[in-house]
Amino acid sequence: MNMSRTLMLAVITSAVAIGPLAAVLPASAHSADARVTLAGRAVLPAAALAPGPPSGTLLAPGVQNGILFPRPSQPVQGFSSIIDGRHPGEYLAMPDNGFGAKNNSSDFLIRAYYIRPHFKTPEGGSGSVSVGDYISFRDPDGLFGYPIVNENSPGRLFTGADIDPESLQRDPRGDLWVGDEFGPWILHFSADGVLLDRPFAISGVRSPNNPGLNGDPPTQPNSRGFEAMAITPDGAYLYAALEGAHLDDPDMKRRFVYEFSIQQKAFTGRKWQYHTNQPGYMVADMTALDDHQFVLIERDGGKGLDAAFRELNVIDLRDVGTDGFLVSRTIVDLTAIPDPNLISLPPIHPGDVGLGNPFRVVCESVEAVHRVDDSTLLVGCDNNLPNKGRNPTLADDNEFILVHVEGLPVTPDPEQ
Repeated sequence: MNMSRTLMLAVITSAVAIGPLAAVLPASAHSADARVTLAGRAVLPAAALAPGPPSGTLLAPGVQNGILFPRPSQPVQGFSSIIDGRHPGEYLAMPDNGFGAKNNSSDFLIRAYYIRPHFKTPEGGSGSVSVGDYISFRDPDGLFGYPIVNENSPGRLFTGADIDPESLQRDPRGDLWVGDEFGPWILHFSADGVLLDRPFAISGVRSPNNPGLNGDPPTQPNSRGFEAMAITPDGAYLYAALEGAHLDDPDMKRRFVYEFSIQQKAFTGRKWQYHTNQPGYMVADMTALDDHQFVLIERDGGKGLDAAFRELNVIDLRDVGTDGFLVSRTIVDLTAIPDPNLISLPPIHPGDVGLGNPFRVVCESVEAVHRVDDSTLLVGCDNNLPNKGRNPTLADDNEFILVHVEGLPVTPDPEQ
């Protein structure tokens, strides 16, 4: 049964723009003369809604940062992953579990939305975002293996109390693969959202929210599971990275990246170590440049002008240092993106911060990166409704940011 529907919602047409500057990449980047600029920006309002039952009923009722709770239907918010859609210019964007916790998100339905950002660029564009059909993730065949909120409903739709989806990829057959934090697991869905296999877990890695703990202690902190996951251009492998360190790891800056074979439907046993700059920094998403090189988001937990560290780094699985950790090269500082064309101005809301030159990504959770072409990366924010960031008094909108990066490796044609 196809659960997609057409959304009817208003989208903003506010223009957005920024100021002059063209920074050279750090010396550690791929090309000494590579340059970074803000190439486009589109914004979906925090108040955007989609059809569905009321949500946010477990939050404190009333207005929070300009948003009234409970919501009359399903919010379109919290995008943690973005992949290509069905047509040029369309993307499939997946929110996470809803309102930030397992115990307050049982009325948030797990979906992925087809969106079309109308990027404001130097050539024009409204800066708005159109939202179309959506995919509803569900378990009609009972493969999940644990009770879910909608256990006895005909559709058995997943909610934010069942899974916490943070990363999304599509294989060559069209199947969808989701990285989850509650297991942590990798989940395998059909193109229209039907769960096809039992969750794929890593032996010995268990979140406090794992329903199969059975009295065993967790080994992974809450909300530090598979935040990042990339797929190789040939569709053969997934590479899933843990957002945080194991609870008992003496090196709290260590993050593991695991290889998963799509053909074998199993972890291969190969894994890599990545060092964050600080113990509290997180690995937030990954996208493939080729079969070995990946762009990775590393970020802090700040928001607004307190968001001081968030970088796009390139790793190469063949490039491991003498210390046993992947070598990382910074290609974009998301706290200072040059924009010679003033794409981020004027502000959408009075009091918005981080606009102008340089443009700053100030959402608390910058959690999505997707390669658009040989020189463009798409970065998306999980706005963590109703958290603030861009504005000191208002809930964050959903931001989609195009960054031009000269010198990215060219992905070879898998058929060559």
